[in-house]
Amino acid sequence: MVIAAVLALAVGTYTMRLAGVVLADRLELSGSLQRLLPMAAAALLAALALTAALMEGSRFAGVARPAGVAVGALLAWRRAPFVVVVVAAAATTALLRLAGVP
Repeated sequence: MVIAAVLALAVGTYTMRLAGVVLADRLELSGSLQRLLPMAAAALLAALALTAALMEGSRFAGVARPAGVAVGALLAWRRAPFVVVVVAAAATTALLRLAGVP
């Protein structure tokens, strides 16, 4: 059953990617739509990151995780090294949870 689901998803993914290559010459997008496509990809990535930062399953993750993400984002914005960003974000989340903050 699981193998059938994996195969079906693989075929669907391959078909969608192949359709993009095959239809690229037949489909003409307007200039404004071509300018919006890269922003749509960035918006989708931001929405996924925000959902992962705020939600745990179908409920709110608590305050500790978003606080850790905020510390990591602040350090990344200040151009701290990647290792420092990850360690500081994880440490912030861990310390807040150790202190009893959900």
